[in-house]
Amino acid sequence: MSSPTADVSVRVAWADDAPAIAALQVRAWADLYAGVVPAEALPQEPDELLPVWREALGRPRDARNRVLVALERNRVVGFALTSPAADPDCDPVADGEVAEITVDPDERAKGHGSRLLQACVDTLVADRFTRAVTWVASTDDALRGFLVAAGWGPDGAHRELATETDGGPAVKQVRLHTAIA
Repeated sequence: MSSPTADVSVRVAWADDAPAIAALQVRAWADLYAGVVPAEALPQEPDELLPVWREALGRPRDARNRVLVALERNRVVGFALTSPAADPDCDPVADGEVAEITVDPDERAKGHGSRLLQACVDTLVADRFTRAVTWVASTDDALRGFLVAAGWGPDGAHRELATETDGGPAVKQVRLHTAIA
């Protein structure tokens, strides 16, 4: 007799997923950026993010902009964004970007991140990209280690993102890449 398996999957997000994605983003970012970004610079309420998510899900600026969700049963436990790479040194025809990959802090280490990452790569390949890039906070050792173990590596690019308009601390990021075709 076999043991029961979890009902897990990844799919393209639907417009109805906007509230769940917004709530997950608020929870995950509070955990991910604790001690890196001032709490007041992060979204505090999912309602603040709903218009952005509804726009992203309903009217993407490019047909290759995708939002993917990881599900456990019918509950959103993670999300990822794919698109053409926007960096000036990237080729928008050949280079796709995983703009974000986020898993609920309470749902990590259960395979959701791996499924999301594979779905991102599959989506980028379907959109005919041959290389994928992503930006990772320099302090996020867990995500960087996860991506390196999956075959991603640094390409030497780095940047700093301002968190406040008054010159507050910046988030330092490194870019990772991998061949996907």
